[in-house]
Amino acid sequence: MRYLTDEELELATRFLFLSMAMVVIRQDIGHAQNSASKLKEFHVRTLEKMETEAAFERRNLKTLMRKKNMKIVTLNKNDSFSSFLFLCQGREEKRNYFNPAIRNKVAAIVQELTLKVLQSYQQENTAAKI
Repeated sequence: MRYLTDEELELATRFLFLSMAMVVIRQDIGHAQNSASKLKEFHVRTLEKMETEAAFERRNLKTLMRKKNMKIVTLNKNDSFSSFLFLCQGREEKRNYFNPAIRNKVAAIVQELTLKVLQSYQQENTAAKI
């Protein structure tokens, strides 16, 4: 049975998966810094901008969650599933996520952040030409 509204659940899951995406981006920054790539600086700079965008959004989500008295607790993880408890104003809802589905959601967020950063590069280049 659902105890959280669609809006509350959307807010909490976005925060949860965005947090996971930030971990992936941080790991990628480390890999990019240690690589022998000729475009190393560009990759690192792009990943750092993605992390900054994600941190800004996550900070806003955290503020909204605090206002709604929301928390997320990790219950357990195994090879196939991860369980989380969503708490909101005295109500709680346990949700199980299939790990490949989590991976897909995190990948979608990373892709969204990549597009946002690449669009900002494009806008910077357009403004520089003018």
